[in-house]
Amino acid sequence: MAIHVQQTGDGDPFELDVEVREGGGQTRHRVTVRRDTLARLAPGHAADDLVRAAFTFLLEREPKESILSRFDVTVIGRYFPEFEREIGSYLGK
Repeated sequence: MAIHVQQTGDGDPFELDVEVREGGGQTRHRVTVRRDTLARLAPGHAADDLVRAAFTFLLEREPKESILSRFDVTVIGRYFPEFEREIGSYLGK
């Protein structure tokens, strides 16, 4: 599985495009990350690091096709309450 993350906007929120490839299939996603969220969840890391870690977290729990096509990274915690507590262990993977 390959997760490609590209930051497309440098405002607040950051905007990132994500492509997940697995086997012969792929999905595309647009993710936003507010600066204060980045500082809280991934201090010292770039937005693309956080989003890559978030997708690694998500893909351990659901297939790529189940991930929303557009969302803010904070939405993940609504579906998976452990997200904010566990995301630090996914940074740098």
